[in-house]
Amino acid sequence: TMKLVILALLVVGAYGCGHPTYPPVVSRVVGGDDVRANSWPWQASLQYLSGNRYYHTCGGTLISNQWVLTAAHCIGSRFTYRVYLGKHSLNSADEKGSVAIAPAKIIVHEQWDSYRIRNDIALIKLQTAVQFSDTIQAACLPPAGDVLPNGFPCYVTGWGRLWTGGPVADILQQALLPVVDYATCSQPDWWGDLVTEKMVCAGGDGLLASCNGDSGGPLNCQRSDGTWDVQGVVSFGSSLGCNYPKKPSVFTRVASYIDWINKVMASN
Repeated sequence: TMKLVILALLVVGAYGCGHPTYPPVVSRVVGGDDVRANSWPWQASLQYLSGNRYYHTCGGTLISNQWVLTAAHCIGSRFTYRVYLGKHSLNSADEKGSVAIAPAKIIVHEQWDSYRIRNDIALIKLQTAVQFSDTIQAACLPPAGDVLPNGFPCYVTGWGRLWTGGPVADILQQALLPVVDYATCSQPDWWGDLVTEKMVCAGGDGLLASCNGDSGGPLNCQRSDGTWDVQGVVSFGSSLGCNYPKKPSVFTRVASYIDWINKVMASN
């Protein structure tokens, strides 16, 4: 069994977190783009059962071989869910390297406040641990308390389902969204007191927003050493439209919930 343990460590070590086999093609171009296939290998599609088929409803982020991070507002008690990993084209059945796994448990933050959109974070434990591969890998978690500077370039990814019944892209999309610091985002003519320091704002220049992302999906930010962290979980945007000036997309700040994430994963 010792050999097996060492082998398992090597496999995880080979993939680590936040280092895609096929690195994303990131440009500073404004506008949503089809992604390079499997370049965001932690991107998950959360799907719910209706009739006899599943429908994409939210994004998610694989953070270990058995846990997926998403938004609390994505979870409804009456639904049967599955998590699809390794997807590129949502409409293609049986994509090579993709797998659908049912949740074993879904843990919504105990202080989730749907009225004020606070603590919009949830964790899904997969029924079976997923094998990391060239198409399925975990994102890294940021250091606890990490705050990115104003203008830091991050990328939102997803199939674009931002409101119930909204359009969905077939090919995974990415869009550059510069971080807007709390001092700016909390100004009265921006988001005001709707935004807290446990949220990250990004975009809002009137050009582009997380219409290219999904509720529950990741805000991906690259460290100086090249590693990708999931710094945010898509939480809310403006009902006025995708990228209304001074109304950037708002994300749950993952770095504010590291203790919660670790506690949930350790006790479940």
